[in-house]
Amino acid sequence: MAAPTASRSVTARRRGRSALRWVMESAILLVVLVALWQLVTSVTHPLYFPTPAAIWGQVMQAWFTPSGFSTNILPSFERVTLGWLFAVVVGVPLGFAIGRVRGLGAYLTPLMHYGRAVPAPVVLPIFMIFFGIGNVMKVLFIAVGIIWPILLNTIKGVESVEALQLDTATVYGIRGSRRLLHVELPAALPDILAGVRISLALAFVLMVISEMIAASGGIGYQILQSQAQFDILNMWAGIVVLAVGGVVFNALLAAIEARVLRWHRGQRREAL
Repeated sequence: MAAPTASRSVTARRRGRSALRWVMESAILLVVLVALWQLVTSVTHPLYFPTPAAIWGQVMQAWFTPSGFSTNILPSFERVTLGWLFAVVVGVPLGFAIGRVRGLGAYLTPLMHYGRAVPAPVVLPIFMIFFGIGNVMKVLFIAVGIIWPILLNTIKGVESVEALQLDTATVYGIRGSRRLLHVELPAALPDILAGVRISLALAFVLMVISEMIAASGGIGYQILQSQAQFDILNMWAGIVVLAVGGVVFNALLAAIEARVLRWHRGQRREAL
């Protein structure tokens, strides 16, 4: 028992050092790029590219105030979160239902690929007609626009469960919900989480589009208004806030994915 425990401990330390090294390298690269940006813009003073220091000052003065946060940042991130969660809650069970029926995915997948190929901004006027321009419209627009990668990846994951796993579960009397939770779901989870991460990036894009076209507040709205008023500094501040929010959301999801799929990575290392 001591040897496997020691091996897991060494593996965990190596993984931790690798993650720390990646974080440090990324931070150093970011600092270097920002420093170069600061240096170049401080010397040349371009009209459309403020210095990072000026942008950060604008972020703190205009965006991270109580009114700026509650009016612009919080509503945008709330729309992203609700739309993304709605797509996950609907897309994963629906994908499982389709993937578990033999042959059904082959008939429906081309139709779903067609739905994914339709640009989401094209259907935004339809959502505005039926749901107005409030938060409900924006959340549904985000959810419908990002559900396709979740749905398709879930179907793919369920259909790719090896027959040997299913036969083994049948031999041991694992059926129904137990087989779904303990055999099919773990096997399909890597594909499902891949679709979930793709959909999160798309959610930010659709949130900005919906706020630029039909909103009176939010990050996308403020960026568009700043561009129209030639307030370049505030426009860049909004872009920075949006980028930081996207990085934070993605980092949280990546941490959850790494935690959930520890067993999967362990199996891949053993196979190699």
